[in-house]
Amino acid sequence: MTDTGTEQGTSTTTTTIDAPGKQLGTRRGTGDPATRGRTTIADGVVAKIAGMAARDVVGVHAMGSGLARTFGAVRDRVPGASKSATRGVKAEVGEVQTALDLEIVVEYGVSIADVSRTVRENVIAAVERMTGLEVVEVNINVGDVNLPEGEEDDDERPPLQ
Repeated sequence: MTDTGTEQGTSTTTTTIDAPGKQLGTRRGTGDPATRGRTTIADGVVAKIAGMAARDVVGVHAMGSGLARTFGAVRDRVPGASKSATRGVKAEVGEVQTALDLEIVVEYGVSIADVSRTVRENVIAAVERMTGLEVVEVNINVGDVNLPEGEEDDDERPPLQ
């Protein structure tokens, strides 16, 4: 084995020799390569992952409040625009942890408690698996229920005379 370094000792190259004249590999620096540097994950990345995971749950009709869905529907009609995966999701990302707030619309007839539990499990599993961040909380606000076709919402009925 031969070691060569600079006079200040700031950079070291280590070459390992197995058999005479046969070089196995060259390694620069010391320590685990995974610990060299820093990875930051933007809030929007975590929000997209959470939004996709929440939409995968049976019983979730849509994401976001009524106003966000209205603006989203208009934006979705613009040619070349893509659906927003972050609609209805707010993420706060720290160095090793994240917290999420989700606003969902559920299908009529499903158990809101069961859907919320499944959304929470799906979101935590996806975010932790893909980012390595610890999800400390997933707050879910059920803002609406999607009624079957032909049903009218009380707010949309014309006033009685």
